[in-house]
Amino acid sequence: MKLIQHAQILAYNPGVSPSEGGLPGLDVLKKVMGSINLFGIIAVVGALAISAIVWAWGHHSGGHQAEANGKKGTVVAAGCALLLGAANGIVAFFSAMGTQVH
Repeated sequence: MKLIQHAQILAYNPGVSPSEGGLPGLDVLKKVMGSINLFGIIAVVGALAISAIVWAWGHHSGGHQAEANGKKGTVVAAGCALLLGAANGIVAFFSAMGTQVH
């Protein structure tokens, strides 16, 4: 019986949910976060271009270390672009999972 009571404690809903308009400055914060995301995407475009150049230069000059670093940089930049572009969707998906009733 104690095990069931413990499970009920873990499933307790405190009744707190996100709501807009609770604090002043929410619109400003959204604009700031959007601007940071835009700057990140612009930086990733530059990093992707530089990494691709290093990859090509290393490949054509026989510099295996430069080629490997260019490949790594390209993959990392592409991953960052994916995460920055999908940030809103990822957060929305996982925050919605917390509101589902079992």
